[in-house]
Amino acid sequence: MQERMKRPEPYVCRYFEMPHELQKKAKKLCWEYNQTAPDDGARRSRILHELLGTCQPHTFIQPTFQCDYGFNIHVHGVMIMNHNCVILDTSPVHIGHGAFIGPGTVLACSGHSLLADERMEGIGTSAPITLRDHVWLGANVTVIGGVTIGEGSMIAAGSVVIRDIPAGVVAAGNPCRVIRPITEDDRLAHRIPDDSI
Repeated sequence: MQERMKRPEPYVCRYFEMPHELQKKAKKLCWEYNQTAPDDGARRSRILHELLGTCQPHTFIQPTFQCDYGFNIHVHGVMIMNHNCVILDTSPVHIGHGAFIGPGTVLACSGHSLLADERMEGIGTSAPITLRDHVWLGANVTVIGGVTIGEGSMIAAGSVVIRDIPAGVVAAGNPCRVIRPITEDDRLAHRIPDDSI
């Protein structure tokens, strides 16, 4: 089952098929990570390198953090994740370089049957999530399985992303949709007062 989970294709399965021993390991590592002191960067880095499938030297996650398995989370460069984020990584989750992930964000690869009797049997779905380079997810964003967010896009706080978002846009809402492109008019550096440098 673990090999099936690592593939980039969506799948359907029963709960009892999932590798529960690997989930126990991830839960233990998440618990250890969430107990670390704020200034213990070395210990945090060691835990993340053991927990995540791909972890870079500049992977920064603020506790608390929870995930299902860890081995399916791949960070491909600098990544800053704020407090209280959850990744349900029953499929691969790829997070590009320069990603900013706001507090309370949920990346949920897993889903359940719409039919109550199948839910009670533990029948569910899973599909991968991809955040391309330089994506910014605002606070309390939810991204569901099967979604890719394009390079440099910003998802506004509280959005629920149920379909792909193209590169270089601001998107918002429930369901999330493109609001406008990001342009040079959005640049902030020229607004910083000269005496603050």
